[in-house]
Order: sequence, then C-alpha cells, then structure tokens
Amino acid sequence: MFFRDAADEIFEKAELIKYPSHEELRELARPDETTTVYGSPRYITTIRSRSAKFTTVVYKREPTPEEKETIRKVVDYLKTQKVIVIERSMCRKPDEKINCRLIISAKYARIPFMWGETLFDPKTGVQEPELVTVDVPEWPERKMIVDSESFTTFLLGSDYMGEVKKSFLRMTMYWAKKNGFLGLHAGSKMLRVQDKSGKLVEKGAIFFGLSGTGKTTLTCHDHFLKAPEGVMIRQDDVVIMHPDGYCTGTEDNFYIKTEGLEPVGQKVLYDATVSPKAMLENIYVGSKGEVNFLDESFTSNGRAVVYRNEMVYVDEDIDLPHVDIVVFITRRKDIVPPIARLTPAQAAAFFVLGESIETSAGDPSQAGKSKRVVGTNPFIVGPEGEEGNIFLNIIRKNPKVECFVMNTGKVGGDTGEKVTIKDSVELIKQIAKGGIAWEKDPFWGFEVAKKVEGIDMKKFDPHRFYSDNEIRAFNEKMKEERIAWFAKFPELYPEIPESIGCGKR
Repeated sequence: MFFRDAADEIFEKAELIKYPSHEELRELARPDETTTVYGSPRYITTIRSRSAKFTTVVYKREPTPEEKETIRKVVDYLKTQKVIVIERSMCRKPDEKINCRLIISAKYARIPFMWGETLFDPKTGVQEPELVTVDVPEWPERKMIVDSESFTTFLLGSDYMGEVKKSFLRMTMYWAKKNGFLGLHAGSKMLRVQDKSGKLVEKGAIFFGLSGTGKTTLTCHDHFLKAPEGVMIRQDDVVIMHPDGYCTGTEDNFYIKTEGLEPVGQKVLYDATVSPKAMLENIYVGSKGEVNFLDESFTSNGRAVVYRNEMVYVDEDIDLPHVDIVVFITRRKDIVPPIARLTPAQAAAFFVLGESIETSAGDPSQAGKSKRVVGTNPFIVGPEGEEGNIFLNIIRKNPKVECFVMNTGKVGGDTGEKVTIKDSVELIKQIAKGGIAWEKDPFWGFEVAKKVEGIDMKKFDPHRFYSDNEIRAFNEKMKEERIAWFAKFPELYPEIPESIGCGKR
C-alpha cells in the first residue's frame, strides 16, 4: 500500500484547502479565467491531451526503487505547499457509490473546479475513499503512475483536466472487474420508437468509440424523433455492465469534445455548451468574449464540462435497466461499411479489435493514423483479452442484445462518400425500429445493411470507388492485421477471432 500511504501522508501533513465549494473553487481559479459572452469560464492549459506515453500501471508487482523515489519527492514537495482536497463519488445510487478523493496543488484550482462537477456528492459517513488521485501539474517531469492494488494514482506534469477525470474512471472500471462486472468506455441512452408493427418500444443502447469518433455526438443526439417517440440520454463516457445486462452510470455531467460543434446537427450538445454554467477548456474566445468552436488555434481537442440538467432529453436516471443495442463506432476511410450486424462472438471480436483512427484527444502527433484499442478503452488494467471473454459471456447471457459495428468516416478513401451525422443517427434509429434489411458479407461473415429506410445505401457501395481486386486486397490486408492483433492476447477464447476468420494459422 505504498502509494496509498504516500497519498494519506500528504492529506495528513500538507496545508490543506479542504472541501472548498464550487463557488470558492471558481474564485480560486479566477486568475486563469477568461469569461465568455455567456458568463462561462474558459481556461487554457499547457498540456492539451492525455499522457498515454507517460503512463505506467503498477499491476501485481511491487513499485520500483525509481517509482518510490519519485513519490517520496512528491510527498516532500506537497508537504510544503497549499493543497486543495475535494471528494466526490462515482455512480448515483447510494449502495453503488464509489468515493473519490482528489489531492491537487492549490494553484491549479481550475482542475477540481471542473472535475468536481462531473460527479456526485460523496457517500455520507464514510471516512476513507475507495479511489485517490494526487495531481501535481507543475512537476518538472511528465509521469503518470497508476497503482492498481491501492486504487491510487499520481499525476505529475500535466494540467489537462481529462487526465484527472480518466484517472478515476480507469480505477472505477478496474474496481468493477474485480467485483464481477465489466467497466466499459461507452455512452448510453434509451430510444423510444415505434417498431415495424407500430408498437411503441424502448431500446437501451450503448456506444463504444475512441475520443473523436462521434461517440458523444451519437449518444447525445435526438435522432429527430417526435413524441410519442424520443430519447433519454444516460451517460457519455463510462458505464458498468452487470451480468444481466443492466448498466450502471458513473458520472453526473459530461466532459465533451467540442471540435466542429455546431447548433444544427448537434443542437443538444451545442445548447448546453453555450450556457453560463458550462466550463470551457482550450476553446477559442475572442477579445469580447465571443466563443468560436470551429477555431482550432489552441488544439482540435477543445473540451467543455456541460450539465445534464441543461440538456433536453434527460431525466434523473443515469442507468440503463437493460441493453438491447451495442454499437462499436469506428472511423475509417476505406471499404468498411456504414453499419454491420454481428453475432455475439463477432461482437466480442470487434470489442477486442477496437478499431479506429488516432485523434487529437489521444496522441495529436499520430492523429489520423489507424489504431486499435481493446474495448476502445485505453484505460484497461490487467489482461486485455480477459475483458473480451467477459464481454462475450455477458452478451451470450442476454440473447436479446443486438450488436453492430458502425463507420463514421468515409467509404472510398479521402475523396469517397462521407458517412454524415444524419446518416449515422438515422441508422441507429432504424436499428431500434427494425427498419434495416441485411445481407451476409461473403468475406467476413457478418451482415451488412442492404436497404435502410431513409438512406440510399447504394452511395456507400465500395465498388463505386474500387475494383474487385482492390477490395479483395483491402480485405486480405485487414485480415492479416487483425490476425496479428488477436495474437497479442493468448488468454482470448479462440472462437472470438475465429468468428471473423482470423483464428490462428
């Protein structure tokens, strides 16, 4: 418990600003604030994306001498500084709450100011938190040390709020796995639609996707549904899936990516972001306080904390009582179709593949390049293939769940046919309604959409852009890449890669 003991020593011996209110935190952060025309605060950070390259997970091992020396120096330093401590909790229901303590240098009050609004009030009568993060943004070396045994994280040398947010979500997902559940990097919503018979039905949906692929946009879209049809947005980032398919929400408010945010196609998110209560990060604000979400002068990874209760299509609930639709979102520019339907084993395969492209939220230097991340979740602690097995077990226990892979990029390369937001939200709506006719893909074995109400699917035919030989070459190349990827996870059930023809040779 070396890391937790170190965090406790800081808590006991540093000069604490203990449990400041939201209003007090804003005042402490005032020197860093630019106030927008809406009255909301905007902050600029030095580090503007997560520090994946600088992150070490201590898993089933003792800390190294170097790690101990670094943490010892951090403790000695913070004992001479003013430190802010705030406590919040993951999950809303009292019996599911997970208490979180953030210890951070007082000069970076904007970080707890923003992060504190993403979660809930802590459990009452609890003395010790389950999860602890110590954050020292001014540390001269950029290093993130995650201790899985004590659920304690030290963040050094980054002033990006997303690093704090993900430190707690990472540990929450690991906590879930240790307790027989599966933490998922996924958004969630309920869709109320009329099916083909005209009956009003409710479908619970979860959306997997790396930052920048459209996960938040699709999670928070109304699908242009009119009463009595409609949606209820539940979560934007992480849910905890139970063996019976129930999904517990983790967060209260959302930390959204604002790249390209506009008021027509993304009205729900846009309206919440131009609220006086929103908190903006690395977004362009002019000399008169005007906000421009399309200006990427600082970064394409602009962010905002927005309030659920300022969004339409929300209620008090953050959980899904049942999951009926699972969507894996990828962003490709080749022959990957806009939507494909998967068997349970195929769904587990695409869970493990986690295919997409790198975005500015992850590694800006690699933005646009092909990427694979198990579960589209860069925060897995422990064997990654094990999570694919757990996912398959859960889906098989819940046979009503339908699974899909969705491409939000293009078909046909850079100059090909763009899969628009309107296309994607219509596809999801028609999945819920049962308004798609499917046909089997002869190469991969999954089903692709042949006919969709409201969309001309012929425009996405790869044969418009490639010859048969080129399509075959794309498929063969992708197959070789996938076989090599699956080979990294010896603990994976063999039937998972075999389901798409990528078993061992």
